[in-house]
Amino acid sequence: MQLKSLITGALTTCMLLSASMASAVTIEVGYAYSSLFDVTFKKIYPLFREANPDIEVKFRATYDNYEDGANSILREAVANKLPDVTFQGLNRQSMFVEKGIAKSLEPFIAKEANFEKDGYHKAMLDLGTFNGEVYGLPFSVSLPVGYYNMDALGKAGITSLPTTWDEVIENCNKLRASGFDNPLFWGWNITGNWFFQALMWSQGEPILKDGKVNFDGPAGLRALETMKTLFRSCKMENLPFTDAGKPFNAGKVAMHFWSTSAVGAIERAKGDFELQTGEFPGIGGPPAGLPAGGNSVMLVSGSSDPERIEAAWKFIKFCTSGEGAAVVAETTGYMPPNKAANEMLGDFYKANPNKYTAVKQAGLLREWIAYPGDNSLAITQLLFDGQESIVTGDADDMKALQEELAEEVSDMLPN
Repeated sequence: MQLKSLITGALTTCMLLSASMASAVTIEVGYAYSSLFDVTFKKIYPLFREANPDIEVKFRATYDNYEDGANSILREAVANKLPDVTFQGLNRQSMFVEKGIAKSLEPFIAKEANFEKDGYHKAMLDLGTFNGEVYGLPFSVSLPVGYYNMDALGKAGITSLPTTWDEVIENCNKLRASGFDNPLFWGWNITGNWFFQALMWSQGEPILKDGKVNFDGPAGLRALETMKTLFRSCKMENLPFTDAGKPFNAGKVAMHFWSTSAVGAIERAKGDFELQTGEFPGIGGPPAGLPAGGNSVMLVSGSSDPERIEAAWKFIKFCTSGEGAAVVAETTGYMPPNKAANEMLGDFYKANPNKYTAVKQAGLLREWIAYPGDNSLAITQLLFDGQESIVTGDADDMKALQEELAEEVSDMLPN
């Protein structure tokens, strides 16, 4: 009888497990930047499953970057192979709204009794609001910062972090004199022309205004001239995006200007030296503003199954809740776009000041501008190629380059 009871119990357990597995809803999710976010989702997913044992998440192959992510969604929309949830660059959201790919989140938000109390405040919701409706919930928000090898700076006699690009160039000269042949990397090749926009916003000017080119004036020329001076004076190498941080981590580059998103990755990969992050330098003074980088989570499911759609919403809400946003801050360097997370992270930031640098700059947040129309990604590539021509030395006359880029972008923008 005892054996029979054991067998019966085992069979009952198996039946219950089978029923649970059969009733589980599976959703598919796509995100970019494996090196940044794999560790984040490995921590978030078990927490989500604990709270939602009836929902399984299948993560698709990681997008290389936000341009790759945008192109993937555009292709999958045509082929009717969209994931349920996608994490897209803040500057790419409008494209999916315009094309009818992204679904409004308003019906789901309306059913949430305490949505704002859960930490979603208007300033962050505005980043994903179009035509008065929320289509994307910010998952991670970044700003550009400086990464410094303090041992190298000390060896060169540098005692304070630079606040302007002129001071950065002075530091390059001191570092080269102390043995650093290539003392700097400046992230011109970050997705979405982000650093070009950072130089524009530093002067209080957007790269586009009223849908038209706005880098064709004095601010645009100063931005290009600043790039040229930095690249030439600091003998900067033309490194691909994927390899840009490696020389810094190895202690061969002393100053690395990049997104705050990489703080966690750099701390895990760097050599035996003291790392310190600093606020982004400005042109002749503190920046007037900086573009908000990062990504937003969007519902793009083509499913007609209401349970699957509801499961996708639960995943979106969990990832952007206080609990999910806190994981993002702890594992990366992004600012949590959720007030509840900030309240949870007070002691964390005291113990991790390098991850607090971007938070100190939060008052400078400005729009990461998307190029409207069907040529959005092509314009991004055109400006990328123009900046690379400065790095390689193929372009030397910044006024001529400015005129060429402004004319070509103007032709590609919608009338």
